[in-house]
Amino acid sequence: MAKLTQDDLLAQFEEMTLIELSEFVKAFEEKFDVTAAAAVAVAAPGAPGAPVEAEEEKDEFDVVLTGAGEKKIQVIKVVRELTSLGLKEAKDLVDGAPKPVLEKVNKEAAEKAAESLKGAGASVEVK
Repeated sequence: MAKLTQDDLLAQFEEMTLIELSEFVKAFEEKFDVTAAAAVAVAAPGAPGAPVEAEEEKDEFDVVLTGAGEKKIQVIKVVRELTSLGLKEAKDLVDGAPKPVLEKVNKEAAEKAAESLKGAGASVEVK
């Protein structure tokens, strides 16, 4: 088997959808017994004296595009910025609304993404 270069691997990842990439990351983590989310876990803990009840709050949110609005091209640009999807994939996502743009992100990232999409003229729902 020929060894793939870093550029070859990146080219393959560019062609994947977010769901496919997410599944790949999970499989990679299981195979090599590693965690890709270690940097996120460091930023996530609350204040040292925070009550245990705060941990029960929802900490993963989905940003769902419910409509593209009048400025579809602007919305496609924002979707590409948020997801690093290619032009075709971003256009398909916007055309197929309602569809999730980001899944299982923290509250701050979800709010920023929703704000960006709304600023471009899209209808957005954070779940």
